[in-house]
Amino acid sequence: MASNYRFTYGVDLVFCIDATGSMGPLLDTVKANALNLYRDLMKIMDRKNKRVEQVRIRIIAFRDYKYDQETAMMVTDFFRLPDEEKAFEASLRSIVPEGGGDDPEDGLEALAYAIRSPWDTSSQRKRHVIVVWSDDGTHRLGFGSDAPNYPRGMAKDFNELTMWWGNASAPGLMDQNAKRLLLFTPDKDDWNLIRNNWNQTIQYVSEAGSGLESCDYEQIINAIANSI
Repeated sequence: MASNYRFTYGVDLVFCIDATGSMGPLLDTVKANALNLYRDLMKIMDRKNKRVEQVRIRIIAFRDYKYDQETAMMVTDFFRLPDEEKAFEASLRSIVPEGGGDDPEDGLEALAYAIRSPWDTSSQRKRHVIVVWSDDGTHRLGFGSDAPNYPRGMAKDFNELTMWWGNASAPGLMDQNAKRLLLFTPDKDDWNLIRNNWNQTIQYVSEAGSGLESCDYEQIINAIANSI
């Protein structure tokens, strides 16, 4: 006999978006579907017999501290959907694909910001999901640390960042049962290292330098839904 019981979730999403010049196609896709995202996610969750009582989305747009200085990182608060979807859309539309200097970007710093987000702790069942889009590799952590706006308290190296991801007892980090990491990233060393060594992580390998032209909205929304 089928059960009518539905699990109820609170979902926090952090979108880490490479905002350099080649990423225009991906940014256009995300911007065009910003106002559809909540409703489309709810439809898929309903088919899965899961009820989502709260959705919040935070945006982290990253470039390169050494080359882009003050425009290297844009970090928003969480937007509660659907109530604040217009503000969410406006923030997305404010991101212009430009800058970056050399090919690698400061994606690991963006990931560190994401891990340290003010995650929801009130929901009985939670999902804390980070989604990263980039068409290139990353600098080592601290590559741009001489920039005047480089963040204080940043992980000093990749090993410390790995500890942030995997340490269930440290305050201010992610719920170890709720966390998920989705990487839409190329076959590059640091992204592959994360895929191979961090738990609860899936990589959708993209073509380096393509701007993620092959990454369509349906793939994005299904990947997010399958992580909940």
